[in-house]
Amino acid sequence: MSFVLNRRRFSAGLALAPLATGGALSGCSQIPDRVKIGVAQPLTGPIHELGKDLLNGVQLAVTELNAANYTINGKRVTLEVVAVDDKSDAETGKAVAQQLVEAGVVAVIGHLNSGVSIAAAPIYAAQGMAQIAISTNPKFTELGLDTTFRMVANDHMQAKAMGSYAGAQFGDVPYAAVDDGTPYGKGLIEGAARELKARKREIVLQQSFDDKTVAFDDLAARIKAAKVGVIVSTLNDFQVIALIEALRKVNHTDVRMLGGDTLKTTGMLKARGTIRGIHATSPVLEAKEFLSGRAFLSRYTSAFKIAPAYGGHYTYDSMHVLADAIQQAKSVKPRDVTAVLRRISGSAPVTGSMRWDDKGEQRYAAVGVYDLGRDGWNLRIRSDTW
Repeated sequence: MSFVLNRRRFSAGLALAPLATGGALSGCSQIPDRVKIGVAQPLTGPIHELGKDLLNGVQLAVTELNAANYTINGKRVTLEVVAVDDKSDAETGKAVAQQLVEAGVVAVIGHLNSGVSIAAAPIYAAQGMAQIAISTNPKFTELGLDTTFRMVANDHMQAKAMGSYAGAQFGDVPYAAVDDGTPYGKGLIEGAARELKARKREIVLQQSFDDKTVAFDDLAARIKAAKVGVIVSTLNDFQVIALIEALRKVNHTDVRMLGGDTLKTTGMLKARGTIRGIHATSPVLEAKEFLSGRAFLSRYTSAFKIAPAYGGHYTYDSMHVLADAIQQAKSVKPRDVTAVLRRISGSAPVTGSMRWDDKGEQRYAAVGVYDLGRDGWNLRIRSDTW
């Protein structure tokens, strides 16, 4: 069961029943009939398909858990998803984080964007509420909060993968480094650039945009003038498609594009074959790479009538591990659940297991490098020791 939180309607409900949420969670052993799980993702805007995929993963897990008669301390309960739209915006992220706190959720699976996760983290932490994010910027877990948990590898590992793979595989050609201006994008490009320079590769052009720009004619002209052979980028998929179109207009298509995980989407299929090569690094390994992945894909497509767009299998697994933590805590108090997550080695149905270190970094994490081919993204190499 799920619903999308409406701020106005929720506030009105509080006025009528100010003790409803608090009463359900008070008392050392009381377990409510319904347990709310917060999901905060970008559900509108340019990357809404990724956010919706992450929401779908949680919803699928909740549907299955409810169907299996999920219990806490012997009591059957109904898990309920409370979904909010952070719009990929830090200020909106803080506002919806507060809404989830007021709604009485036990924990939050969110956010996608690193800048949003970092901005919202102190709000969850003030309540002792676990925040399980797919965001990859290292600053998220460097805030010194007990409540931050990351699902996948962070940008330190991904930056090493980008720089070392490009430097080793694409040779001694001029490089361009282009980021989307977000904490995720800038941090990842800076790390990749350091790795490239360590490998004696020359970056002849480096520029930062925002995460919405699609006008790249000037950049394409300068890329051509500098004879760039490889573009290392953290632009979003729709931005890279626009940049490739600009490169095509200036007849500079003998170039490779190596992106981060926001490039590795099904939306990029429309750009295959347009330049020499399109490649992506990602800490979000594909479901089909795991032994149980194909069964998950079958259930997902049956439930939502579409193929996964990004990392729904990670939020699916996160929900299952969170459900285990709630059962082990025998409590729906956020601080109790967070304490269990800190020590749990949870069984993740698709990816195998999830376990966090003392900072909230995922112990079992790797980064893959993918090529875009005729049949989609194909894994080239995967490592946890870049």
